[in-house]
Amino acid sequence: MAGSVNKVILVGNLGKDPEIRTSQNGQKIVSLSVATSDTWNDRASGERRERTEWHRVVVFNDRLADVAERFLRKGRKVYLEGVLQTRKWTDQSGQEKYTTEVVLDRFRGELVLLDGRGSGDGDDAGGYGGGSEAAGGGYGGGASAARRLPGGGGASAPRSSGPASTGGWDAPGGSDLDDEIPF
Repeated sequence: MAGSVNKVILVGNLGKDPEIRTSQNGQKIVSLSVATSDTWNDRASGERRERTEWHRVVVFNDRLADVAERFLRKGRKVYLEGVLQTRKWTDQSGQEKYTTEVVLDRFRGELVLLDGRGSGDGDDAGGYGGGSEAAGGGYGGGASAARRLPGGGGASAPRSSGPASTGGWDAPGGSDLDDEIPF
């Protein structure tokens, strides 16, 4: 059994469009700013409270970087899996600083678009998208994760086609399963 685990799972909204840059060896690097929110009722006042946390996400996987570049825009809801990494850097005044980021690297990481068609900038990504370990190597299983998220549905919440459920997915004619996966 492993002595420790470093895994981060985030479901949140992009705070701004992705920043794409290229390393000296030609690898795409994508930086994302993802917001997650927690809401609760204050016991003392009864008021509804909300706290938003901002997460720095860096993608080093070329396939996930391509998907991020093509389909991610400010406000889009995403599911991310990565690892926490802290790096040390020196600012302009020579003072050492530390930054902790969620990293989706070449062999570990997953990115799935969660919001459905019609949201964002009118792109036609559907509810699918992203890539995963299957796209960039690793232990597999990620491509099926993208397929099991129809439209804007949750990770395990099948959509019904009306009052009487058809056993999970939409009935023929309204199915999102025929859409092309953009990777």
